[in-house]
Amino acid sequence: MARGRFITFEGGEGAGKSTQARLLAEALETRAIEVVLTREPGGTDGAEAIRQLLLDPSGHDWGLPAEALLFAAARSDHVAKLIRPALERGAWVVCDRFIDSTRAYQGGEGGLADADILALHRIGSGGLLPDLTVLLEGRATIVADRLARRDGGESDRIGGRDAAFHRKVAAAFCGFAEAEPARFIRVDSSGSREATHLMVLEAVAPLLGEEP
Repeated sequence: MARGRFITFEGGEGAGKSTQARLLAEALETRAIEVVLTREPGGTDGAEAIRQLLLDPSGHDWGLPAEALLFAAARSDHVAKLIRPALERGAWVVCDRFIDSTRAYQGGEGGLADADILALHRIGSGGLLPDLTVLLEGRATIVADRLARRDGGESDRIGGRDAAFHRKVAAAFCGFAEAEPARFIRVDSSGSREATHLMVLEAVAPLLGEEP
């Protein structure tokens, strides 16, 4: 049986990752493809427990190096117990965030070196990378409105960091996409979710053997 495909959605807070991951999973299912829709941190019981430790707004402030280690542990469990088995049986895995989020949020200025984060990923998850990473980028005013409606003014511990931190994250994602154009596709998610979904389908078409 042919190996399945692995597609991840990345981007800053409020870019529309969860919505677009769900819409893509539904579109793939209409093509009679088995799809596993998952998220990070999370996806397995162990990884979901770590998610609670990491994102609880009233929880412990771990610091960026400790966060990176916790994300690596959650991802290791996620990959071993859910993602790799699904791919090996031919299913497509659609994941809301993966290794690039750790690189963007816990790496860069004041955080871990990118090489160190990738080394943790090699140790914990065998260096697994997606076949395609969809980077969703929305205009700041639109993203702020989405966050207000989604969170009601309350964010998780990482999402609630200041604007300067999130500008750094956006710049990091941009750098990854420029450095790895064969893996990344950049999609402007400022429009309607339907318009964004059509652009995502166009990006995924080559993996399906379809004309974009």
